[in-house]
Amino acid sequence: MRGKRTAGAALTLAAALALTACSTGQPGQDEDGGGGEETAEGGGGSGGEGLTVGIKVDQPGVGMQEGADYTGMDVEVAEYVAEQLGYSADQIEYREAVSAQRETLLQNEQVDMIVASYSITPERDEVVDFAGPYFVAGQDLLVAADNNDITGPETLDGKVLCSVEGSTSAQRIRDEYSEGVELYPATGYSECVELLAAGTVDAVTTDDAILAGYAAQDAYEGQFKLVGNPFSEERYGIGLPPGSDMCEDVTAAIESMIDDGTWEQIVADNFGENYTPNPDLNPPTPEPCG
Repeated sequence: MRGKRTAGAALTLAAALALTACSTGQPGQDEDGGGGEETAEGGGGSGGEGLTVGIKVDQPGVGMQEGADYTGMDVEVAEYVAEQLGYSADQIEYREAVSAQRETLLQNEQVDMIVASYSITPERDEVVDFAGPYFVAGQDLLVAADNNDITGPETLDGKVLCSVEGSTSAQRIRDEYSEGVELYPATGYSECVELLAAGTVDAVTTDDAILAGYAAQDAYEGQFKLVGNPFSEERYGIGLPPGSDMCEDVTAAIESMIDDGTWEQIVADNFGENYTPNPDLNPPTPEPCG
Protein backbone atom coordinates (compact mmCIF):
# COMPACT_ATOMS: atom_id res chain seq x y z
CA MET A 1 0.00 0.00 0.00
CA ARG A 2 1.97 2.95 -1.27
CA GLY A 3 0.91 6.38 -0.04
CA LYS A 4 -1.50 8.40 -2.18
CA ARG A 5 -1.58 12.19 -2.34
CA THR A 6 -4.78 14.16 -2.65
CA ALA A 7 -4.93 17.21 -4.88
CA GLY A 8 -3.41 20.27 -3.32
CA ALA A 9 -1.81 18.34 -0.46
CA ALA A 10 1.26 20.54 -0.40
CA LEU A 11 -0.88 23.66 -0.01
CA THR A 12 -3.22 22.24 2.61
CA LEU A 13 -0.75 20.43 4.89
CA ALA A 14 -0.40 23.33 7.31
CA ALA A 15 -4.15 23.87 7.39
CA ALA A 16 -4.79 20.19 8.06
CA LEU A 17 -2.41 20.23 10.99
CA ALA A 18 -4.10 23.32 12.39
CA LEU A 19 -7.53 21.67 12.16
CA THR A 20 -6.17 18.58 13.91
CA ALA A 21 -5.12 20.80 16.80
CA CYS A 22 -8.76 21.80 17.29
CA SER A 23 -10.05 18.22 17.43
CA THR A 24 -10.49 16.11 20.55
CA GLY A 25 -9.76 12.47 21.05
CA GLN A 26 -8.22 9.88 23.28
CA PRO A 27 -4.65 10.46 24.47
CA GLY A 28 -2.03 8.55 22.52
CA GLN A 29 -0.56 5.38 23.89
CA ASP A 30 3.06 5.08 24.81
CA GLU A 31 5.23 2.45 23.19
CA ASP A 32 4.44 -0.34 25.68
CA GLY A 33 0.72 0.03 25.07
CA GLY A 34 -0.15 2.08 28.16
CA GLY A 35 -1.70 5.51 28.25
CA GLY A 36 0.54 8.34 27.13
CA GLU A 37 0.12 12.06 27.73
CA GLU A 38 -0.37 14.20 24.64
CA THR A 39 2.08 16.97 24.03
CA ALA A 40 1.07 20.54 23.35
CA GLU A 41 3.04 20.69 20.12
CA GLY A 42 3.96 18.29 17.35
CA GLY A 43 2.02 16.09 14.99
CA GLY A 44 1.13 12.44 15.43
CA GLY A 45 -2.49 13.17 16.28
CA SER A 46 -1.78 15.90 18.84
CA GLY A 47 -1.84 18.76 16.38
CA GLY A 48 0.17 21.97 16.71
CA GLU A 49 2.79 23.59 14.55
CA GLY A 50 5.48 20.94 14.61
CA LEU A 51 6.30 17.62 13.03
CA THR A 52 6.64 14.45 15.13
CA VAL A 53 9.28 12.08 13.75
CA GLY A 54 9.99 8.58 15.03
CA ILE A 55 13.69 7.66 15.05
CA LYS A 56 16.07 5.18 16.60
CA VAL A 57 18.08 6.52 19.52
CA ASP A 58 20.68 3.75 19.94
CA GLN A 59 22.21 3.30 16.50
CA PRO A 60 25.53 5.17 16.14
CA GLY A 61 25.85 6.77 12.72
CA VAL A 62 22.21 6.04 11.91
CA GLY A 63 20.06 7.37 14.74
CA MET A 64 21.52 8.24 18.15
CA GLN A 65 20.46 10.31 21.13
CA GLU A 66 23.23 11.86 23.18
CA GLY A 67 21.77 13.98 25.94
CA ALA A 68 19.49 16.51 24.27
CA ASP A 69 21.16 16.03 20.87
CA TYR A 70 20.13 13.67 18.09
CA THR A 71 22.68 12.58 15.52
CA GLY A 72 22.98 10.19 12.60
CA MET A 73 22.03 9.74 8.98
CA ASP A 74 18.33 9.29 9.71
CA VAL A 75 18.22 12.46 11.79
CA GLU A 76 19.79 14.49 8.98
CA VAL A 77 17.44 12.92 6.43
CA ALA A 78 14.47 13.81 8.64
CA GLU A 79 15.67 17.40 8.97
CA TYR A 80 16.15 17.75 5.22
CA VAL A 81 12.70 16.33 4.44
CA ALA A 82 11.08 18.45 7.14
CA GLU A 83 12.66 21.58 5.69
CA GLN A 84 11.30 20.71 2.26
CA LEU A 85 7.85 20.36 3.85
CA GLY A 86 8.16 23.80 5.44
CA TYR A 87 9.40 22.92 8.94
CA SER A 88 12.61 24.08 10.57
CA ALA A 89 14.76 21.71 12.62
CA ASP A 90 13.52 23.21 15.89
CA GLN A 91 9.94 22.38 14.88
CA ILE A 92 10.72 18.66 14.87
CA GLU A 93 9.74 16.64 17.91
CA TYR A 94 11.65 13.35 17.96
CA ARG A 95 10.17 10.23 19.47
CA GLU A 96 11.89 6.90 19.92
CA ALA A 97 10.52 4.29 17.52
CA VAL A 98 11.65 0.84 18.63
CA SER A 99 11.44 -1.80 15.93
CA ALA A 100 8.46 -3.67 17.38
CA GLN A 101 6.35 -0.51 17.71
CA ARG A 102 6.90 1.28 14.40
CA GLU A 103 3.70 0.12 12.69
CA THR A 104 1.66 0.85 15.82
CA LEU A 105 2.99 4.39 16.07
CA LEU A 106 2.05 5.06 12.46
CA GLN A 107 -1.32 3.33 12.53
CA ASN A 108 -2.33 5.26 15.66
CA GLU A 109 -0.97 8.50 14.14
CA GLN A 110 1.26 9.04 17.15
CA VAL A 111 3.95 10.23 14.75
CA ASP A 112 3.79 12.00 11.39
CA MET A 113 6.59 9.90 9.93
CA ILE A 114 9.23 7.38 10.92
CA VAL A 115 12.84 7.65 9.76
CA ALA A 116 14.43 4.80 11.68
CA SER A 117 16.41 2.33 9.52
CA TYR A 118 12.93 1.18 8.49
CA SER A 119 13.21 -1.41 5.73
CA ILE A 120 10.42 -1.48 3.16
CA THR A 121 8.94 -4.99 3.06
CA PRO A 122 5.76 -6.29 1.40
CA GLU A 123 4.29 -7.14 4.82
CA ARG A 124 4.88 -3.67 6.23
CA ASP A 125 3.72 -2.04 3.01
CA GLU A 126 0.32 -3.66 3.56
CA VAL A 127 -0.29 -1.84 6.83
CA VAL A 128 1.59 1.48 6.54
CA ASP A 129 2.71 3.75 3.71
CA PHE A 130 6.29 4.34 2.62
CA ALA A 131 8.19 7.00 0.72
CA GLY A 132 11.60 6.04 -0.62
CA PRO A 133 13.89 4.24 -0.45
CA TYR A 134 16.48 6.83 0.55
CA PHE A 135 19.24 4.32 1.38
CA VAL A 136 20.00 0.64 0.72
CA ALA A 137 21.92 -1.33 3.33
CA GLY A 138 22.71 -5.05 3.48
CA GLN A 139 22.21 -7.49 6.34
CA ASP A 140 25.47 -8.68 7.87
CA LEU A 141 26.89 -10.13 11.09
CA LEU A 142 28.94 -8.56 13.88
CA VAL A 143 31.22 -10.94 15.78
CA ALA A 144 34.16 -10.79 18.15
CA ALA A 145 37.36 -9.69 16.44
CA ASP A 146 39.02 -13.07 17.07
CA ASN A 147 36.05 -15.14 15.87
CA ASN A 148 37.02 -17.02 12.71
CA ASP A 149 34.26 -19.64 12.88
CA ILE A 150 31.40 -17.44 11.76
CA THR A 151 31.92 -16.45 8.14
CA GLY A 152 28.34 -16.03 6.98
CA PRO A 153 24.72 -16.75 7.88
CA GLU A 154 25.07 -20.41 6.94
CA THR A 155 27.68 -20.96 9.70
CA LEU A 156 25.39 -20.12 12.64
CA ASP A 157 23.98 -23.56 13.51
CA GLY A 158 24.42 -24.07 17.25
CA LYS A 159 25.36 -20.42 17.76
CA VAL A 160 23.48 -17.76 19.72
CA LEU A 161 22.38 -14.87 17.53
CA CYS A 162 21.04 -11.58 18.86
CA SER A 163 18.72 -9.21 17.08
CA VAL A 164 15.94 -6.83 18.07
CA GLU A 165 12.32 -7.77 18.65
CA GLY A 166 10.23 -6.65 15.68
CA SER A 167 13.16 -6.90 13.24
CA THR A 168 13.06 -9.44 10.42
CA SER A 169 16.83 -10.02 10.42
CA ALA A 170 17.27 -12.97 12.80
CA GLN A 171 14.21 -14.90 11.61
CA ARG A 172 15.45 -14.62 8.03
CA ILE A 173 18.68 -16.35 9.02
CA ARG A 174 16.82 -19.17 10.74
CA ASP A 175 14.39 -19.61 7.85
CA GLU A 176 16.87 -19.38 4.99
CA TYR A 177 20.36 -20.23 6.22
CA SER A 178 20.80 -21.87 9.66
CA GLU A 179 17.79 -23.69 11.05
CA GLY A 180 19.74 -24.64 14.17
CA VAL A 181 20.64 -21.11 15.25
CA GLU A 182 19.44 -20.01 18.70
CA LEU A 183 17.76 -16.62 18.57
CA TYR A 184 18.20 -14.15 21.41
CA PRO A 185 15.68 -11.28 21.17
CA ALA A 186 16.69 -7.93 22.67
CA THR A 187 14.90 -4.64 23.12
CA GLY A 188 17.60 -2.65 21.29
CA TYR A 189 20.84 -3.06 19.38
CA SER A 190 22.83 -1.54 22.22
CA GLU A 191 21.75 -4.49 24.36
CA CYS A 192 22.81 -6.93 21.65
CA VAL A 193 26.25 -5.37 21.40
CA GLU A 194 26.69 -5.43 25.18
CA LEU A 195 25.79 -9.13 25.17
CA LEU A 196 28.31 -9.74 22.40
CA ALA A 197 31.01 -7.94 24.36
CA ALA A 198 30.18 -10.10 27.40
CA GLY A 199 30.31 -13.31 25.39
CA THR A 200 26.63 -14.10 26.06
CA VAL A 201 25.84 -14.22 22.34
CA ASP A 202 28.04 -15.25 19.43
CA ALA A 203 26.87 -12.74 16.86
CA VAL A 204 24.61 -9.79 16.26
CA THR A 205 22.73 -9.34 13.02
CA THR A 206 21.13 -6.34 11.43
CA ASP A 207 22.02 -3.97 8.62
CA ASP A 208 25.71 -3.47 7.91
CA ALA A 209 25.47 0.31 8.34
CA ILE A 210 24.18 -0.11 11.90
CA LEU A 211 26.77 -2.72 12.79
CA ALA A 212 29.58 -0.56 11.42
CA GLY A 213 28.47 2.27 13.67
CA TYR A 214 28.75 0.09 16.76
CA ALA A 215 32.10 -1.41 15.76
CA ALA A 216 33.51 2.10 15.38
CA GLN A 217 32.52 3.28 18.88
CA ASP A 218 35.42 4.16 21.15
CA ALA A 219 34.07 1.90 23.91
CA TYR A 220 34.39 -1.15 21.67
CA GLU A 221 37.57 -0.27 19.79
CA GLY A 222 39.20 -3.42 18.45
CA GLN A 223 36.64 -5.80 19.99
CA PHE A 224 34.39 -6.49 17.00
CA LYS A 225 34.47 -7.01 13.27
CA LEU A 226 31.91 -7.22 10.51
CA VAL A 227 31.91 -10.55 8.75
CA GLY A 228 31.70 -8.53 5.55
CA ASN A 229 29.39 -10.88 3.72
CA PRO A 230 26.07 -9.00 3.29
CA PHE A 231 23.24 -11.25 2.20
CA SER A 232 20.21 -9.02 1.67
CA GLU A 233 19.11 -5.64 0.40
CA GLU A 234 17.48 -3.48 3.06
CA ARG A 235 15.72 -0.53 1.43
CA TYR A 236 15.26 2.17 4.05
CA GLY A 237 12.03 4.08 3.57
CA ILE A 238 10.24 6.87 5.40
CA GLY A 239 7.20 5.35 7.08
CA LEU A 240 3.95 7.30 6.91
CA PRO A 241 0.52 6.67 8.46
CA PRO A 242 -1.83 4.60 6.29
CA GLY A 243 -3.57 6.81 3.74
CA SER A 244 -1.20 9.72 4.33
CA ASP A 245 -1.39 12.54 1.78
CA MET A 246 2.30 13.38 2.32
CA CYS A 247 3.89 10.60 0.25
CA GLU A 248 4.51 12.54 -2.95
CA ASP A 249 5.90 15.55 -1.11
CA VAL A 250 8.23 13.36 0.97
CA THR A 251 9.32 11.47 -2.15
CA ALA A 252 10.09 14.76 -3.91
CA ALA A 253 12.18 15.81 -0.90
CA ILE A 254 14.17 12.56 -1.04
CA GLU A 255 14.80 13.03 -4.75
CA SER A 256 16.00 16.59 -4.14
CA MET A 257 18.32 15.41 -1.35
CA ILE A 258 19.93 12.90 -3.72
CA ASP A 259 20.12 15.25 -6.70
CA ASP A 260 21.64 18.27 -4.94
CA GLY A 261 24.52 16.35 -3.33
CA THR A 262 23.18 16.44 0.23
CA TRP A 263 22.76 12.66 0.31
CA GLU A 264 26.46 12.06 -0.33
CA GLN A 265 27.43 14.58 2.34
CA ILE A 266 25.10 13.00 4.91
CA VAL A 267 26.59 9.56 4.29
CA ALA A 268 30.16 10.86 4.48
CA ASP A 269 29.48 12.82 7.66
CA ASN A 270 27.96 9.89 9.51
CA PHE A 271 29.99 6.89 8.35
CA GLY A 272 33.31 8.26 7.17
CA GLU A 273 35.85 5.49 6.60
CA ASN A 274 33.96 2.96 8.73
CA TYR A 275 31.51 1.95 6.04
CA THR A 276 31.02 2.36 2.32
CA PRO A 277 27.49 1.75 0.99
CA ASN A 278 27.17 -0.63 -1.93
CA PRO A 279 27.73 1.66 -4.95
CA ASP A 280 25.59 -0.59 -7.14
CA LEU A 281 22.57 0.18 -4.95
CA ASN A 282 23.30 3.66 -3.65
CA PRO A 283 22.11 6.29 -3.98
CA PRO A 284 18.79 4.60 -4.68
CA THR A 285 15.95 5.76 -6.90
CA PRO A 286 12.82 6.50 -4.85
CA GLU A 287 9.74 4.62 -5.98
CA PRO A 288 6.59 6.48 -7.07
CA CYS A 289 3.71 6.70 -4.63
CA GLY A 290 0.50 4.84 -5.29
